[in-house]
Amino acid sequence: MLVPREESAESHYEYAPSLGAAAVFAALYTLALIGTVVQWIRFRPVVWLVMVIAAAMESTGYISRCISVQNTTARTVYVLQFALLILAPVLMAGALYVLFGRIIFLVVPRDQRTFKICWVPPRWVTPIFVGFDIVALMLQLIGAVMITSGNGDSQDDIDTFNRGRDLALVGVVVQIVAFGLFTVAAIRFNFTSKRFVNDTPALGRMAVDEDGGRQDEFAMGVQDKPRKSDWPHLLRAVNFATIMILIRSIYRLVEFTEGHDGYINNHEWPFYIFDAVPIFPCVALFVWWHPSLYLPYLGFRLPQHAR
Repeated sequence: MLVPREESAESHYEYAPSLGAAAVFAALYTLALIGTVVQWIRFRPVVWLVMVIAAAMESTGYISRCISVQNTTARTVYVLQFALLILAPVLMAGALYVLFGRIIFLVVPRDQRTFKICWVPPRWVTPIFVGFDIVALMLQLIGAVMITSGNGDSQDDIDTFNRGRDLALVGVVVQIVAFGLFTVAAIRFNFTSKRFVNDTPALGRMAVDEDGGRQDEFAMGVQDKPRKSDWPHLLRAVNFATIMILIRSIYRLVEFTEGHDGYINNHEWPFYIFDAVPIFPCVALFVWWHPSLYLPYLGFRLPQHAR
């Protein structure tokens, strides 16, 4: 629904935002955040703290939107919800990159971790894609700040808005390029990993010691051992979440490309259909298929003996 020009002169929205829609997603994301926090407290996976932060950003973003739509001229809360909802999926993407790399190290024997496994050097999967993610995050952060600070009618504000939009656009392009490469790697791994499905994961493989005896290749404490061995479930969750973030990224690309007067910026429904809905399962899925149930090591670095 478009807001008549005379009624929207001071509003930060180009349409009449829905409080009901914002409240529904604030409730959904808050429930997902609670589940994410409970599971994190239960397992304490250090690297998954990134997803906890991203879920908190989504929840806070929609709660802020509930406040913002009731006072559409309030700048601070508008900027807060805009920035949080722009940046949270970028953090989620980084968490997915780490999970994918850890799955490879879990299921693929060391001597078979070659370029052919996923068409990306397995050892560099996490550094490459997380590096892309950091660049995308910084560009979108700077762009979001400039977009929300250059929202007036003066020429300086218009120029600031345009520069911010261009920076955010470049950030989204970087993210889409990274996701494109990541999707190729994930599809490739879905085929090459099938031969490892019925094998005992790497953490349970046995090695022959110097005396001819057998010993665990990886020495782990009980707390390190995953509860479930059906890791393909986790891989499918990662792949699905990747597709959802890709859909959202394409939506943001179109939004920034259209500019202030584009269809997306003048209608609210695309935001919920192509951003709020796709990103929700990226949080909720991993409450049930939690990485700690499948992966033995979720610190920021793999132990030396597990590499």
